[in-house]
Amino acid sequence: MLHPSAPPETLAALSELLRIPCRVAITTHHNPDGDAIGSSLALARMLGKVGHTVHVVLPNPAPGNLRWMPGYAEALDHSTAPTACEEAIATADVLFCLDFNRADRVYGLETALRNAPVKVLIDHHRGPEGIFQIIFSDISASSTCQMVCDVITGLGLEELVDAEVANSLYAGIMTDSGSFRFSSTGPHTHRVAAFLLERGARPDRVHEAIMEDNTLDRLRLTGYALHERLQLLENGAATLISLSKEDLERFRFVPGDTEGLVNYGLTVRGVRIAAFLVERKDGIKISLRSKGNLPVNELVAAHFEGGGHANAAGGRSADTLQETEAKLIKELPGFLAKYPA
Repeated sequence: MLHPSAPPETLAALSELLRIPCRVAITTHHNPDGDAIGSSLALARMLGKVGHTVHVVLPNPAPGNLRWMPGYAEALDHSTAPTACEEAIATADVLFCLDFNRADRVYGLETALRNAPVKVLIDHHRGPEGIFQIIFSDISASSTCQMVCDVITGLGLEELVDAEVANSLYAGIMTDSGSFRFSSTGPHTHRVAAFLLERGARPDRVHEAIMEDNTLDRLRLTGYALHERLQLLENGAATLISLSKEDLERFRFVPGDTEGLVNYGLTVRGVRIAAFLVERKDGIKISLRSKGNLPVNELVAAHFEGGGHANAAGGRSADTLQETEAKLIKELPGFLAKYPA
């Protein structure tokens, strides 16, 4: 099996670092998604199998439809146990940073992360911050779970991959690749998925657990967002959905309820870019998706303190929801003109 996300020299450095059993902490970004949770829990289980003491440290909880993954119940949550989380990182010999590449993406754990002496990055986003000692960075990879599988097999541990690890990794690949439909899905993505199937992954069960686990409130919020809050802009080339705190409260929002909502706007015929704005207590979260040659990561990097992939990016704003919406709408014409269809 090839390991395109795991260069031999980097694997050698990691292998030497992990040669003797040690204390390991694994963390990921705030508001963790399927790729973040799947990669963290799978890597934790694998490192535990070879004798390391491992703690998964989350900035905040995962959505309910991801909590079935093996090991989630033992993960530490900074929003409810800050001291335990910070101690787990402070006492770790090695800190793995998965599915993010900037320290501010872990929010309240940022100081602890920066102080960690040995940080290993495994991530597929652009522009990693220069704070990591060992770096696996591959922007062509479909997901961090794909990269973690490359690292596991590159270290010669493929025979230790069990069904629990395989399902967690498969979950992250499935969600971050849009069920294998995004342009980041290449031949190697399918080779990794096939390996995970051979090791016991169950696509039917993974899909059911993640995609068919809606609450009635979440479905009603989705319907409300599409019926009442979806705007068609720029002569049908763009869509925008904005949800206020009052909208969320009306439908008893819990984290994860708006996951994937931005993608609906991109399915409208003729649309090239879809935007989703949601008001949170710490500001406005911005999600952008696009088709073709529209690099939405450039748009959020220039105007909304963000980044990501060319066709899927996110940012944030300290302005009001109305001000953020107006700023985005103002920038759309020039951005679309710069990258004509």
